[in-house]
Formats: sequence, C-alpha cells, structure tokens
Amino acid sequence: MDTSSLKDLYTHYAGTEPAEITELPSSGSNRRYFRLGKPGDTLIGVLGTCKEENEAFLYLDNHFREQGLPVPEVVAVSPDRMAYLQQDLDDTLLFNAIEKGRKTRSFSVEERDLLARTISLLPDFQFAGARGLDFCKCYPAVEFDSRSILWDLNYFKYCFLKATGLEFDESRLEDDFQAMCEVLLKSCSDTFMYRDFQSRNVMIYDGHPWMIDFQGGRKGPFYYDVAAFLWQAKANLPNSLRRDLIEVYRRSLAKYIDVDEEQFYGTLRHFVLFRTMQVLGAYGFRGYFEKKPHFMQSVPFAIANLRSLLDRPYNEYPYLSEVLMRLVNMKQFTDELQKRALTVKVMSFAYKKGIPNDASGNGGGYVFDCRAVNNPGKYERYKPFTGLDRPVIEFLEDDGEVLTFLDHCYALVDASVTRYKERGFTNLMVSFGCTGGQHRSVYCAQKMAEHINRLHNVKVELVHREQDIEQNFSAR
Repeated sequence: MDTSSLKDLYTHYAGTEPAEITELPSSGSNRRYFRLGKPGDTLIGVLGTCKEENEAFLYLDNHFREQGLPVPEVVAVSPDRMAYLQQDLDDTLLFNAIEKGRKTRSFSVEERDLLARTISLLPDFQFAGARGLDFCKCYPAVEFDSRSILWDLNYFKYCFLKATGLEFDESRLEDDFQAMCEVLLKSCSDTFMYRDFQSRNVMIYDGHPWMIDFQGGRKGPFYYDVAAFLWQAKANLPNSLRRDLIEVYRRSLAKYIDVDEEQFYGTLRHFVLFRTMQVLGAYGFRGYFEKKPHFMQSVPFAIANLRSLLDRPYNEYPYLSEVLMRLVNMKQFTDELQKRALTVKVMSFAYKKGIPNDASGNGGGYVFDCRAVNNPGKYERYKPFTGLDRPVIEFLEDDGEVLTFLDHCYALVDASVTRYKERGFTNLMVSFGCTGGQHRSVYCAQKMAEHINRLHNVKVELVHREQDIEQNFSAR
C-alpha cells in the first residue's frame, strides 16, 4: 500500500493536503509510520498490513482512553481499516531518553525518575485497563494460554537455539517446556498483559510517559510485563536499579491487589526466564534469518541476562537449565563476555620505588598506604620473611591494626567492583604500598585479591612487584 490512502485520509480530516509526508524509522514489525502535516501541526499516519491487528489496536486505544490512560488519540480511520491517523507524541522514546544510562549503566536522577514513573503506570493498564475490556477483540491471541506459551518456547528453540548449532535432546527439552507452561499458567489473572512493554514502546511527551504499540496485548498474568520491561536486553539496567523499580511497581500494584513479597519475587523469576527465551527467539529470527544486524546486537545483552538468571538453579526445569547453561557458555558468547568482563589488578609495592602505573591506560584506581600499620620489618627476626609467610601473618593479625585497615579497604573496593560490573567497565586497579614492599603491602594485597575472588565473579591479577611474584585468580 502506498501513502496515497494516508494523504487522502489526512486531507479529509484536516480539510487541506499535508504539506509534508515523512516516513519514520521502522521497528520490528511490518507496520509503517509517517509524519504528516505542516511544521508545528502534525499527525502520525499508520499503515498496517493486517486488518485484525489494526482493529485490535483501534479497539484497545479507544478503551484505554476511556479509562483515562495515556495513549495517543486516533482521529481518523480509513474505510478499509488499513490506515489511520493518530496524535503526534513527538520523537522521544523512553529508550532514547535513558541512552546515557544504558551506555554507562549509571542512570541519572532524571532517567531513574522516568523509569519509575513509567513502571508505576503499568498496574493501571493491567487492572484499570482490563475493566470492561472485551478480550475477544485482542489479536493474535485472546489470552496467555498453553498454546501461546509453547509457541514462544518453540520460537526460541527453532529460531535461536538450533541456529547456534548447540546439540540437545528435543524430547527432554519439550518435557521441560511443558513443565514451564504449567508453572506460568498458575499465575494467570483477569488482567491486561501488554506483552511487549519495553522502553521502545513508551513515548516521553511533555515530560510524561505515554504508551504505544499495545496491539499484541491480551488477558494474562501481570508478572510478564514486569519481566519484559525490567529485563529488556538493551535497556541494560543494573540489578540495584531493577530492585528499586520492582518496589515502585509493587507499591503501585498495591492499589489493586496484595501480593506477598516472597511469592512475588519467586514467581517473577520464572517469567523473566520465559521472556528472555522469547526475545532470544525473536532476535534469532530477525537476526539469523532476516539478517537484521540491529537484533543481533541485542543478543549479548540477552545472553548476559540469561547467564545471571542461571546463577540460581531452576529445579523445575533441570534439562532446560542444563541446555541453557551450555548455551551461555558457548565460545561465541563467552568470547563476547570476555571482551566486556572486569579484571581487577591488585599490586603490592614499595613507595621508595614509586607508585605502580596502570597499564590499562585508565589512570589508577585505589592506592592504599599501609605505612600506618605496625611494621614487622623493624624487627630483625621478620626481615627474612614476606607478608606471605606465617610468622609475618601471625604478627600482623595478632596486632590487629591491619584487620581494621583492611575492613575499610574491603568496603571501598567491594562497592567499586559491584558498580564497575554493573556499568560494564573492564579494568580496576588496587595497590597497597609500604616502605619496602615486603611485609604489610604484600599481606594486604594478597588478602584483597583472595577477598575479591571469593566474593565477586571477576578475574583478579595479583602482582607483588618488589617480590617478583604473580598470581592469577579466574572468574568462577
């Protein structure tokens, strides 16, 4: 279909031909969007390829507006229902409004506020939006049921899993797909499930979030949309921010229903796993088969989400968990992970020989001065030893000053390692200096390297510079 139908529709509605018609960038669907009118006075024209999908959008849009929910107003529809004009909400997607945070994993107050206001609106769509809604008007499915779940799981299997070349037992995998289906269906409710609630489907208009592209919605569990929004692959939200936003959602949800906190989190993780598999299927189809690079760029982020989810076992789906673990550890994905993985370099040194340079080029990190700690080197009997030897270790630990000193160091470094991992930084340097680089600094550097390795899943490179000793600790 060409744009003549939109031009005619606009002319009939506005009484004059549009001065300009500009096609807007497409998304994952086959729908085409245009901006029509004159500068400062424009509408968005939509050309659909499926009448039933258009009808679903038009019905839902009108229903949500009647409920006072922020969706664009449709002002004109073509007789064949294949084209329509709607309110222009400008060009700012929430996805773009949080761009700096997505790229750095350090979200500003303004970005966090936009995310919080968006997810706080979600229960209004799910509960208030479901009041009086005729779910039979939804397309392509009326509700979230076993058929739609298995469609998505097999979408993942055929469009992503098989495309990677991973070997698996299809019969055993289907058994676990059925088990997942049964778990997810236990949480079904008479609420509206947006289904693709993510930051690309939210517009920021006059500083407020407005919802678009809800035509695939249906009756279904409210957990799904929370998973879709907070685990959107390229949104790149750190876990701390996710937890904050979940609590924002739960406070808004409390207007409609009470859900036990433990039950909420326990159920949500199943929907996060399901949604992650579903989007990987979509990325596989759009990327591997339709050769659209934009979707393949999102795969490493979704794999990272999946890897994180598997830190806690899904005992309900043992074979699926095994397959997914093998998937995330495939070389094609681990190579990409290694490029973005954090390495912490820990060094001991002597101040009289200078503070170590940071070979990564990032300019330093922490330098802790151990010289205030009681020095075993002033006693003749400890001079042959280093901070790795039992006599020096016992001296320092019996004295106790070094333990308090290290507790403060641990707190600082732990916070930085956590934030560096969240923000995708690849290098952090932690150095301990003392007079000779033999006793106190060596002890502290060794303890810090072991502490980081024990608490954080990162690679640690330990160098005792003056002792010419190196040791590597692999990420677990």
